[in-house]
Amino acid sequence: MTEKTHPPVSEKQQPSNPLPGNRATKDDFHRMMRVDHAGEFGAVRIYEGQLAVLGDKHPKSAMIRHMQEQEKVHLATFNKLLSEEGVRPTLLSPFWHAAGFALGAGTALMGEKAAMACTAAVEEVIDEHYEEQLQKLEGSEPAFEKTIKQFQAEEIEHREIALEHGAEDTPGYGLLSGVIKAGCKLAIWTAKKI
Repeated sequence: MTEKTHPPVSEKQQPSNPLPGNRATKDDFHRMMRVDHAGEFGAVRIYEGQLAVLGDKHPKSAMIRHMQEQEKVHLATFNKLLSEEGVRPTLLSPFWHAAGFALGAGTALMGEKAAMACTAAVEEVIDEHYEEQLQKLEGSEPAFEKTIKQFQAEEIEHREIALEHGAEDTPGYGLLSGVIKAGCKLAIWTAKKI
């Protein structure tokens, strides 16, 4: 009996002939921009919350600020895209403003490793989210896809940094990570709808 082998998770298989209706429509594209804008806005606020608690003198503050600066570039890019395409941001922006900051500050209050656990969890969901978008777009929006690939690489970098700096050493890491991931997935779902 031969053992079946499966490609690594990172090697996504693309359908060679997508079925009608599987490709992204203009409405899908606009929804993607709205969700991505909301996510990057939330990410900036998470890092603001972490820095507000940990402070500028904390040994991890320069690293967190580096990740925050990349998120600010992502947010500025989506601000520009929303304006160019005439897409409204999510109506939940005031909620993301408060919730993102609270998540960052709350996990930082639990300690630097919990702040890193937050970053790792959020970035894992965002990586998966961007991958789903790329699969749906399949070359229909090349400039947007190039942007998403670049941002996805930076989100993966943030996750790796967080893991290297003790995210998984957080007491109750599995539970904390699971709750944050579930919250992120709910945020993505609601931003698509509202």
